[in-house]
Formats: sequence, structure tokens, C-alpha cells
Amino acid sequence: QVQVEEFGGGLVQPGGSLRLSCVASGITFRRYYMAWYRQAPGFQRELVAAITTFGGTHYADSVKGRFTIYRDNDKNTVYLQMNSLKPGDTAVYYCNADPVDSSKYDAYWGQGTQVTVSS
Repeated sequence: QVQVEEFGGGLVQPGGSLRLSCVASGITFRRYYMAWYRQAPGFQRELVAAITTFGGTHYADSVKGRFTIYRDNDKNTVYLQMNSLKPGDTAVYYCNADPVDSSKYDAYWGQGTQVTVSS
């Protein structure tokens, strides 16, 4: 059974930091691209950051220089280090696991974790 679970959300003041974790079980983790998305009320879900199987990264312009995505294949975990948080970063953050071979395997989503940036 495949499970994708996010951890680490919460309430933080502007300028603060949080680290999100996503643990994926039941898949061959190293064969999946991993990504973080977020969705704020009234807005569409948007890509925040992504990491390839070899560690290449991509970031939304709005988070470049503030967020860092990295993965630990031995722990089946992907992280999102978020620094210099702004109220505009408030959203539910979702973890996505996307297979390299999408013709044979499915993509998976976590249930989401709330991040609230407020004073």
C-alpha cells in the first residue's frame, strides 16, 4: 500500500522558518520525481519546488532564494526548507510523487499540511 505523508506544518511569524517533510512508502522512492505544491483559499494549486531523481531542482519564482528542496533516498523522504516566510506563503502544502516511468506507475499525493504565516 502506497502512503505519502507530510509533516511539519504550523503557524509561524513573518520572517520565520519551517521545514516540511514528506515520507513516501510503498514505492521505489529513487525512481520518483518529488515535488511540493501549495494551494491557498480561492487559488489554484501551484508548484512550489521539484526535485529530480538525480537531485536537480526547480523553484517557483516566488520562492527562489528562500525555499530549498532536497531528498534523502535512504529515508524515502523529501524536505522543503522554508526561510524568510511571508504571509503570502500561507497555504496547504502538498507532496507529490511522480514516477519516472509514468506508463507503468501512478503518481501519488499526500493529504496536505497547513502552513500559516501570521503575526
